Amino acid sequence: MKRRDFINWVGLGLIASSLPVAIAACSSPTTPVSKDWQTVGTSAELDKTGQLLAKDSPAGPVLVVGTSKAGTLTAVNPTCTHAGCTVAWKADAKKFACPCHGSEYGADGKVQKGPATEALKTYAAKIEGNSVVVKPS
Repeated sequence: MKRRDFINWVGLGLIASSLPVAIAACSSPTTPVSKDWQTVGTSAELDKTGQLLAKDSPAGPVLVVGTSKAGTLTAVNPTCTHAGCTVAWKADAKKFACPCHGSEYGADGKVQKGPATEALKTYAAKIEGNSVVVKPS
């Protein structure tokens, strides 16, 4: 084998062996959403206003509605499925409302009024000790 051929093969081998590293470095990182219960806040925070918004929780954005004494909690991803705005809980009407285009969702996350056509993602929610925890449904 000629020296030039040997150097070309070595160079090609170096490029080929570093390709997986380059691909991994250029790919966008994804944070896996756990299927287990995730803490999104404390029961004291929830009891102050009857709702708890955790935008950066391990489970993703979560809006929990209720109180620690009520026994039942409602938890949804508060991102409107129409335009991506954050919905607000309207306790008097018992619904979630989008401030951007007027979409309304029931306490179960289902669309009651458009323009949204898809329901909000829901979570199972409970009080565990002093923590509010959620789990994807």
